[in-house]
Amino acid sequence: MRLTALVSGTVQGVGYRLYVQRYARDLNVQGYAENLSDGRVEVVAEGHPEDLEQLLRFLRRGPKHAVVGAIETQWSEGTGLTGFHTY
Repeated sequence: MRLTALVSGTVQGVGYRLYVQRYARDLNVQGYAENLSDGRVEVVAEGHPEDLEQLLRFLRRGPKHAVVGAIETQWSEGTGLTGFHTY
């Protein structure tokens, strides 16, 4: 299963991508987190549905200095991503 999440708020310059990467790796979720030019962070993650739901809870919380305003989510079939990267 694949989760694509567009996270808005104060999520750039506060360690959000590394926070996501740490929890994704702990959950054995594959994918990436990337800063977008409009100030959002895009997270694309593949794994078991329960692990992706747990990751989504971490996305809503964010690291200490982040302020998550909203998250747009889309669910689809996984494509076989490997590792978890930040861009």
